[in-house]
Amino acid sequence: MWLTALTVLITLLYPLAIWYGRGQVEPRWLACLLLLAAATRLPALRLGVAARWSAAGALLLAACAVWSNMLLPLKLYPVLVNAALLAAFGYSLAAPPSMVERLARLREPDLPAAAVGYTRRVTQVWCVFFIVNGAIALATALWASEALWSFYTGVVAYLLMALLFGAECLWRRRFKRLHHV
Repeated sequence: MWLTALTVLITLLYPLAIWYGRGQVEPRWLACLLLLAAATRLPALRLGVAARWSAAGALLLAACAVWSNMLLPLKLYPVLVNAALLAAFGYSLAAPPSMVERLARLREPDLPAAAVGYTRRVTQVWCVFFIVNGAIALATALWASEALWSFYTGVVAYLLMALLFGAECLWRRRFKRLHHV
């Protein structure tokens, strides 16, 4: 449990740490944050292919940052996270049950058919979100200032995620009421 909390904390604070560290700490030393983020995910590696690819990608980005002593590989980490989540959610659409259905069944093992369709649609919405969010993270990493990149990946992206999650919760209540689920 504490390892999961540490992983979440590192992931949330990562963009801000990169922004505050730029110019004061060489990128090769900031890469240690990325190595720490990858190391905290090691227990999840047995859970799935997406976790393994994500950890491997983080290690590759850290190695590139150490080798080149440039900030860009470190700024690409949020892009990697979005790509890994897209891969996991997208694969679940090709090999059902969908990711959201799997999560819903943890709470309600006997989902009605209407709810299964609903969870599939929600999984598709999250896939679109990961595509758009990852594209914006990539664009800010490549062409925007470090301050804008940090603000988007460390504040705006999380607010958008919370907004989408909150909207889906409200919509789910309405769906349940309309379909007597």
